[in-house]
Amino acid sequence: MTSVKPGKQLDKGISAPLHSLQKMFSVHLSKDLRKELGKRALEVRKEDTVKVVRGGFKGKTGKVARVNRRKIQAFIEKLSRKKSDGTEVLVPFRPSNLVLIDIYRKDGRRFKGKKIKEKEMKDVAATEKIGEKKKKAAETGKKGKDEAKKKK
Repeated sequence: MTSVKPGKQLDKGISAPLHSLQKMFSVHLSKDLRKELGKRALEVRKEDTVKVVRGGFKGKTGKVARVNRRKIQAFIEKLSRKKSDGTEVLVPFRPSNLVLIDIYRKDGRRFKGKKIKEKEMKDVAATEKIGEKKKKAAETGKKGKDEAKKKK
């Protein structure tokens, strides 16, 4: 049996190995990026531009200043608060509350354009084939109904 208590779930995430935490850093892509890349989500990293979709900073955008994998937090430039002693501190965000608007493209290992382009081409070709099949089925279905009416 697994626990549904939020505290235990958070603890499970925090104590997870780093390769598992990487999956927890996946962030949904904006509609434009989704079309361009052919993916729904990517892991957030430093220099990505994100938009906050939940919480008090909802609607604000900025570049990711740093990422804390251990605590599952992303810090965004210019989104900060003042401490009681007057110093500015970046506010931590959970990746689930962010949407990627623009990605940092200079990292060669993160992003292999060929694979994504190939996948995108396959998706386009597949949707075209499905569309053609549906049209043919609709045409043959209409002809069959018309012929049946003529026979009566």
